[in-house]
Amino acid sequence: MREGLVGLLERFGHQVLAAVTDAPSLVQAVGEQRPDIVVTDVRMPPGLQDEGLRAAVALRAEHPGLPVLVLSQYVQRSYAAELLESGDGSGVGYLLKDRVGQVEEFLGALGEVADGGTVVDPEVVRQLLRRRRDPLERLTPRELEVLALIAEGKSNSAIARQLVVSDAAVGKHISSILSKLDLPPADDIHRRVLAVLAYLRS
Repeated sequence: MREGLVGLLERFGHQVLAAVTDAPSLVQAVGEQRPDIVVTDVRMPPGLQDEGLRAAVALRAEHPGLPVLVLSQYVQRSYAAELLESGDGSGVGYLLKDRVGQVEEFLGALGEVADGGTVVDPEVVRQLLRRRRDPLERLTPRELEVLALIAEGKSNSAIARQLVVSDAAVGKHISSILSKLDLPPADDIHRRVLAVLAYLRS
């Protein structure tokens, strides 16, 4: 993948200052070469976890304004969010590796990031929008269980008996549910009903 990417970039007129195999080498190369943009994988040796992403975030902190394009095998919303939050949010990109094969699209994204723009893979955007449409995804399994029992019309005490927990624990779960569903206290709105409606729509 690395060699193919180097060949692609050079074929289209880009100068590749360094092509490294691990995160420490990436940090060192950036310090020595001062590139116009960094392209890195999320996963890099030595651990093959998220070393590349961590290096990218650290580099943006050490070199403000450094454009970084991160490639990932799979959609990881948390990775995309962390990258976008680094620096001032400009000059960053998060793409799936499949996009590299779509040469024009990839080179366009590279240029956009190098110019200070922000590029997020369309699949990541779709997943974020899907998550936004379904607020129940924010709830834990136990909170979903409590909400299901509320939907059945059970009182807090009845829910506590069924789940074998205290009334106070049920109250905390319900408070968390209402908060995660963006249902603030209001005199003219029955928040439990709105929570149940959100559950039934899902």
